[in-house]
Amino acid sequence: MSSASTALIPLAPLHRFSAVNGARRSFLCHRNPWRSRVFMSVSVGSRATVGNDALFQDYKPSCAFLFPGQGAQTVGMGVEAQNVNAAAELFKKANDILGYDLLDVCANGPKEKLDSTVISQPAIYVTSLAAVEVLRARDGGQDIINSVDVTCGLSLGEYTALAFAGAFSFEDGLKLVKLRGEAMQDAADAAKSAMVSVIGLDSEKVQLLCDAANEEVDDQNKVQIANFLCPGNYAVSGGVKGVEAVEAKAKSFKARMTVRLAVAGAFHTNFMEPAVSRLEAALATTEIRMPRIPVISNVDAQPHSDPDTIKKILAQQVTTPVQWELTLKTLLNKGLKKSYELGPGKVIAGILKRMDKSADLENIGA
Repeated sequence: MSSASTALIPLAPLHRFSAVNGARRSFLCHRNPWRSRVFMSVSVGSRATVGNDALFQDYKPSCAFLFPGQGAQTVGMGVEAQNVNAAAELFKKANDILGYDLLDVCANGPKEKLDSTVISQPAIYVTSLAAVEVLRARDGGQDIINSVDVTCGLSLGEYTALAFAGAFSFEDGLKLVKLRGEAMQDAADAAKSAMVSVIGLDSEKVQLLCDAANEEVDDQNKVQIANFLCPGNYAVSGGVKGVEAVEAKAKSFKARMTVRLAVAGAFHTNFMEPAVSRLEAALATTEIRMPRIPVISNVDAQPHSDPDTIKKILAQQVTTPVQWELTLKTLLNKGLKKSYELGPGKVIAGILKRMDKSADLENIGA
């Protein structure tokens, strides 16, 4: 979920390290050692950081921003954000890039339009970054933003996390998300595919269920686990006949239930392969900088600091299973103390609480 070569990571102006207003102050005030390490490495132009993707390898998370993915959208989102000038401004900027009134669709629907891949992905991206501005505007909000030392997002949310971490600008991120939604929709239209959530089984049992379904269908209808969300909740993607076989066999594998997902097609599988080259081309011409804090990838549940590696991983992401369960488990095992889910819905909160009932998480809507 390509590669333009960068011989040297240049020192970017401080204000360009974040997608949102006030980032310069945030960058300067943050006491997180990662930021100073990144700044020092880049400011001296050290070639030791060039092509070095291990800068954040031994990160120690304490406060995380978590961003939702497709499926979190709901009619009415974005309305609250209009009370904060910096948040409202993001929607205005989005209109120029998207060519339509995003706030109108978010606020008024219809639901079918908002749920479409080409609309929902930009809508969630913009609303989630608007939620950052809603938080910034409240008492103590800037201090919370300053304390964030790791970020990640579910599938699409990885783009939001990268924007928050200053890997690319709000505008460049939105252009990528717009293209991503269009490319994934086109790939879905090219083949009959679907996704289904399997509830109540561990990942090993879901894999056995997929294996059993795959014995009954041809190669064009094979299925695989596409989203490792949390124990007891895994999404399976593949051809429609394969997904139907999963649904038919789920009870015999002692699954509690299956839920067909309202998405365009088999995301995070090879069904999305046609989208990869389009993403690679767009990423090759997009300026991506070293994030100022660790951003955990959906592909391997690891943070990456090298811009070229980030480009490659974003291109791979659409055809690769989402390692969200491993991401959250790793954060918790490394000592994460506080999390904020920013954007529409409470999907991530539900997943995190399922993994750790004592997890400290606050939702920041917009």
